[in-house]
Amino acid sequence: MHSPPLRSPSADAERAARSPHRLDLLTAAAGLALFAAAAVAGAVIEHTTGTLRAPWPPLLAHWTPHVGPGTPAALLVAALVVLYGPAVAGRLSWPRLIWTVWLSAMAWTWSLALVDGWRTGVADRLTTRYEYLRGVGRFDDVGAALRDFSTHIAGGSPESWPPHIAGHPPGAVLTFVGLDRIGLGGGGWAGAFCIVTGGSVAAAVLVTLRALGAEHTARSAAPFLVLTPAAVWVGTSADGYFAAVAAWALALLAVATGRRGRRGAAAALGSGLLLGLTLYLSYGLALMALPALAILLCARTARPVPVVLLGVTAVAATFTLLGFRWWEAYPLLVERYHQGSGGVRPYAYWVWANLACVVLCAGPAAVAGTRRALALKSSTPVVLLMCAFLTALLAADLSGMSKAETERIWLPFTLWLPMAASLLPARGRRGWLGAQAALALLTNHLLLTYW
Repeated sequence: MHSPPLRSPSADAERAARSPHRLDLLTAAAGLALFAAAAVAGAVIEHTTGTLRAPWPPLLAHWTPHVGPGTPAALLVAALVVLYGPAVAGRLSWPRLIWTVWLSAMAWTWSLALVDGWRTGVADRLTTRYEYLRGVGRFDDVGAALRDFSTHIAGGSPESWPPHIAGHPPGAVLTFVGLDRIGLGGGGWAGAFCIVTGGSVAAAVLVTLRALGAEHTARSAAPFLVLTPAAVWVGTSADGYFAAVAAWALALLAVATGRRGRRGAAAALGSGLLLGLTLYLSYGLALMALPALAILLCARTARPVPVVLLGVTAVAATFTLLGFRWWEAYPLLVERYHQGSGGVRPYAYWVWANLACVVLCAGPAAVAGTRRALALKSSTPVVLLMCAFLTALLAADLSGMSKAETERIWLPFTLWLPMAASLLPARGRRGWLGAQAALALLTNHLLLTYW
């Protein structure tokens, strides 16, 4: 009788080390399979019924393989970040890292946008009949426009706002009115503004993590925050700008939790003002209360809350006194939503296809990192923030007010998800970065997206 061969302890250790890596790969593969299922099912439903109102579901895009002037730059940025990003993020001084990440994220977003060319990729994106720039001329008298804003939300009238203006509080269109007033009118300036501000989200995430005592995590996450596939939609959509306002609101809140005196109060007030502004940029950004709560839980303090609420109240009071009442406008938005594509698109498809869009925007590294974050039995900043953002996304999804277009609408949430990739083993990060970049490049070169 022969006894079974003995396994060496080193072999067992190696096998145990490989197991989480296999789970990472399986999780990422499952995420991509979800997107593939949404694409196949969506094509069948759209061809059969036409109710999805999306030419290439689950995305608003057309299958148009192409290259453009941004292609060489996009390949170069991807290669540099994959090859040198982790090392550079680990050794740069903190201020230089913040600026480097912001500039790198902008370079990535600009290059992807320019794959479609200057006009199609940037200058014309915000000038279509659905967009904000179509309504700028109606704000010659800002006070009068705000007082009458809600009366033009419902559809069916020649005086109704274009869809994106009707679908958001007036802070969104007022941003572009302000750009026009200072001489930066037109689609080119509007697109550039969204790319520059949207690129700063990566830097804001780093500031937040460091303020919560997770600088090492921030440095590990930095390259993934740069090479996010969601950059395809940051350039160019106004939601990239909305994401930046929300991200810096959270970053200032995190800074305020660790400081006392005037600096802490100033950070808290800045956070409150920006959080207040988010409420008047997009109704759905009320869900930013969840990651804000997560930050307070991480810091184990509520000290900044009174000053933050003061800032939020100041913004809300200003808009209310000028004539716009948020609580009156939102029900009218719901009515307008159901008058349009929102009333036709089937909830049963979009309630899970929206999540497939999240997988695409966040990328396989973020999906694998999310598995690790949810498996951790700890309350680290990344774990708490990931739980908060995922809960916010789930709430938005179940609400039925985000059927399609979530690759754009959910940018304020999905741009944070790549921070979970900081939990992946250092040895394989270049491979994961390469996967992130490849997904973004394929998406941008095979599809002509609406944003």
